[in-house]
Amino acid sequence: MLDNAIKQQLQSHFSQLSQSITLVIALDDSKKAQEIKTLAMDIAELSPQISVHIDDNPQGRVPQLSVVSDVRDTKIHFAAVPMGHEFTSFVLAILHSGGHDTKISADELQQVQSLEGEFVFETYVSLSCQTCPGVVQALNTLAAVNPNVTHTMIDGALFQDEVKARNILSVPAVYLNGKPFSQGAISLAKILTKIDSNASAKYAEALNQKDPFDVLVVGAGPAGSSAAIYAARKGLRVGLVADRFGGQVADTVGIENFISVKATEGPTLVAQLEEHVREYDVDIMPEQRASKLVADNGLQLSLDNGAVLKSKTMILATGARWREMNVPGEQEYKGHGVAYCPHCDGPLFKGKKVAVIGGGNSGIEAALDLANIVSHVTVLEFAPECRADAILMQKARNANNIDIITHAQTTEVLGDGERVTGLNYIDRESNTEQHIDLAGIFVQIGLVPNTEWLGDTVTTTTRGEIEVNPDGSTSLAGVYAAGDATNTPYKQIIIAMGSGATASLGAFDYLLRHAD
Repeated sequence: MLDNAIKQQLQSHFSQLSQSITLVIALDDSKKAQEIKTLAMDIAELSPQISVHIDDNPQGRVPQLSVVSDVRDTKIHFAAVPMGHEFTSFVLAILHSGGHDTKISADELQQVQSLEGEFVFETYVSLSCQTCPGVVQALNTLAAVNPNVTHTMIDGALFQDEVKARNILSVPAVYLNGKPFSQGAISLAKILTKIDSNASAKYAEALNQKDPFDVLVVGAGPAGSSAAIYAARKGLRVGLVADRFGGQVADTVGIENFISVKATEGPTLVAQLEEHVREYDVDIMPEQRASKLVADNGLQLSLDNGAVLKSKTMILATGARWREMNVPGEQEYKGHGVAYCPHCDGPLFKGKKVAVIGGGNSGIEAALDLANIVSHVTVLEFAPECRADAILMQKARNANNIDIITHAQTTEVLGDGERVTGLNYIDRESNTEQHIDLAGIFVQIGLVPNTEWLGDTVTTTTRGEIEVNPDGSTSLAGVYAAGDATNTPYKQIIIAMGSGATASLGAFDYLLRHAD
């Protein structure tokens, strides 16, 4: 299954193994089982520390491939052929189980090692999901460090009976000890907060003890990362507080307009952003949400966990999130047929009828992507015509399983109490109510800035975008803003990065002119 170039790279990585591991494989007569066997055998040839054992009496899912530490008795399971986006998860599971150091902090390592009790995690994924590998790798790290934790990654397309029984219509879906634990992106820090009741209070106390920053960046997408790097290069004391690295970019698949890089993917770019920020002396405070900004003897930022951070200047780069339809049934069936990421959740609707709400570029791209998986796609556009590029519209019209309806105002999401069964919309030309039977609804109607928490502390537009001056400054002295949370007319990665640099240079100039 692996070509020679990949084998050579892996052989170099596996030379770092200091402890032996066993790849335990549970097989049936399926094609996927044979692929798992071939993959395990190929991997075992690359290091004397790796052996393969065929489980002749499997008690769990079949087919399955397990990475077992012969020294620490840790177990990481893959109920899948861990290729595609999850191949890196598989390779890291081998390295970490074989004694190679994880990249988690010393404090996190101690916290993981001290966890008591039994933690059985299961994560349902699709192999095309961009968000899933981050969750899988975080849980695999727990399982590689603490034998009380086990984790199984499950390919939802391979175990459809389980997906149906658990009513899973959005990935990644994580279960702990048989009960729902989380849905969507979640980091190691947030996982630890959820399973260690004392973690959040301890961290809040530690944050409260921090000295004031010169520059505090709120948000770690392209704008926030750029701002932090530029500030750190000026020799300033820089803090970076964010819910997650990358923001919306983490959910983006193909990126082909990032100048000097012909093509990349969102998660790849996010990893590079984080790696670049960590090259500098930036105090990174992950998994934190801002709740209030106050100008009182400097600037004070309150967080959801109760901590308060102080800074001389601040850069707001909180980005934006998917815009919702705000119709009855949307919240009830979110994650149960209502979705916002076609690349993540599309494979769960294989062979079914779905709708895409929105006829812009993202909507038509979603429809074209889904058309290769589902039986039929209906695009609903509110306006008289779709706004997508002509080339995308031509491809959509040429597809034999995509219908486009304009003048359509979605009014209600319908379901049976467990999952979506259809939607109602008004034909704005005839003013008549229409109905469509379907299994999934993918909402692609733009973005909303993450600025509600600011209240009236800075001036915003009627759409909630922070109004900024050419230097990135806002209406509040010492506070700057950048990226998709601002009133910049174009929401693009490269523009966000540039505005982050601008805001950082603006904050530096402010500090020069307002020195203590």
